[in-house]
Amino acid sequence: MDVSLHNAPLAAGDEADDDALVETRSALPLPRGVREDLVISNPQEDETAEVPPSAPDAVIAPGRMLALADFAPPRLSAGERLLRLAYKMGVPGQALARPFSKAARERLIASADNPLPGDKVAGTALRAGHFLLHGVKLPVSQADFGGVARMVPPMERYVHSFAWLADLEAAAPREQCVPVAERILGAWLTANPKEPKKPGKAGLWTVDSAGTRLLSWLVHAPLILSGDKTFRARAMAAITGHARWLDRHVERGEDLLARFAGWAAITAAGLLLSDGKPRRLFGEAGMVRAIGEMVGDDGGVLSRSPLAQIEAIELLVRLGACYKAVGREPPEAIAAMLAMLVPPLLALTHGDGSLGSWQGGWAIGADQISRLIEASGARTRPLRDVRQWGYQRALAGKSVLQFDTAPPPMARHARTGCASTLAFEFSHAGHRLIVNCGGAAAAGGLIPARLDAGLRATAAHSTLVLDDSNSTAVLINGKIGAGVNQVDVERRMLEGERGSGATRIEASHDGYASRYGLLHRRILILRDDGTELRGEDLLVPAKGKGSRGKVAYAIRFHLGAGIEARLSDDRQGAGLALPDGSYWQFRSGGGEVGIEDSIWADKHGRPIAIQQLVVQGLASRGGGNFAWLLKKMG
Repeated sequence: MDVSLHNAPLAAGDEADDDALVETRSALPLPRGVREDLVISNPQEDETAEVPPSAPDAVIAPGRMLALADFAPPRLSAGERLLRLAYKMGVPGQALARPFSKAARERLIASADNPLPGDKVAGTALRAGHFLLHGVKLPVSQADFGGVARMVPPMERYVHSFAWLADLEAAAPREQCVPVAERILGAWLTANPKEPKKPGKAGLWTVDSAGTRLLSWLVHAPLILSGDKTFRARAMAAITGHARWLDRHVERGEDLLARFAGWAAITAAGLLLSDGKPRRLFGEAGMVRAIGEMVGDDGGVLSRSPLAQIEAIELLVRLGACYKAVGREPPEAIAAMLAMLVPPLLALTHGDGSLGSWQGGWAIGADQISRLIEASGARTRPLRDVRQWGYQRALAGKSVLQFDTAPPPMARHARTGCASTLAFEFSHAGHRLIVNCGGAAAAGGLIPARLDAGLRATAAHSTLVLDDSNSTAVLINGKIGAGVNQVDVERRMLEGERGSGATRIEASHDGYASRYGLLHRRILILRDDGTELRGEDLLVPAKGKGSRGKVAYAIRFHLGAGIEARLSDDRQGAGLALPDGSYWQFRSGGGEVGIEDSIWADKHGRPIAIQQLVVQGLASRGGGNFAWLLKKMG
């Protein structure tokens, strides 16, 4: 099936541009001037010299754990190994650290400096008596700290993890923040006088919640241990109780990231509490083992979530502050972990430094990302070809392309798993042209909780959808079901005449094979000057021979905030006016183009009304191809 865009009409008010509308065929020919005989497979681009070579037609499978010899627990003497073993078997740390001394009350031996400043606006709201998250206020007086009346998940996590301590600290001098912190902590301790016998599957007594809470208390100890003697004793009892509870239950964490948070908190407690050496040795071994299980071999967490990637980096940064507080160098593995975790996260940044919206995340702002990277101490560049984490990045001129080329995460890793395989985002000069809706993890704020499943659906992403069904089943509680099992990926540089060229990425998935007998293949070609992105979506029979009949398809392109779209007279394209005054044209080689409403989660996790272009029609079960072009005009 040949699709010609050469003589397609322009949108009203556009000027003809011969280079913009060139013939596009089912094999998707190279951009004008590019010679097909000069194809270089798998180039390593200058932005990331450390990206490992990747073979064409690579098959991406989820769940490959990190297996590097560098990530081994610190070398210990025979005596230290014996201490760790004895502590693991339940011998109290004080008995091991000072076997012939009288038992003494545990105390904090050092105070860490918070390395990650919080949100001043949220801190100011706390001083006024409200928790503020994703645009929603919860009066402190109405918060159920006992967990009986469940809050919406984002607010519940924010309140019970005590992440708000960083926000409070950023809002005012310490002496003005201490009364607020002590008042809230006092109410929380009254509602939770002792630790439960075993972890819960959700709520405030999961391993993840207890671990992040303990680490927050230790890093922000001056805010909660500056009151009178009675309150300090009460707070210290909670700290030591949490540490002992995690010692017993850390391996029962609800997922890999939860266990890592628990191990990081145990290690921090071993550093900052008296007689903590046995606990520190125990925690370091578990923490290094946990990161090896949680991270793929290219540094991306197995949940494929940028939110989880950020949380893992934050845990390591805060733990590093605890090492610094006691004047101890952290194990080499921690620096190696940070060096591996940061480049994949940077791969999902757009030209303005903010994140793309993937796996439940939203467009987290450049200021938050830059503070995190600065605190990590990692000096590196984004990875372009993050094979196992599953995101391809192409940088061309002022344009950035992000492409999801992997199956969704396995159910046991996913917290807000999304059916986003073969979706893409595209930005130019800091302005987002094509986005995903994002924000599923923020549902429960200004984004209604009932939209959670919808924001995780395939239709909430810029990709092809068959029969209004998800390429991978979206389940409750953030989990993912059956669907995409295998993704084939090939990346090439196309080199042409007079230095012109393009990046070509081709990927396919089998998410619709069992239901409709079709594979979805997507080809994206981004010119080196960043002014033209051409694509083709192909439906290929899974068993080599197509079935009879037809199935409805829709190719969705969610547009960035502030973009004004206007359909062309022939309804085969649209003109896109960006907020900066630039103008782009979208053309389709098949199917009618329509404009529909959509939403997008901004950097605060709040919903913004946007539009989407939808190319839709009926496709033969014997296969089909749908070419399209996005080009900057003028």
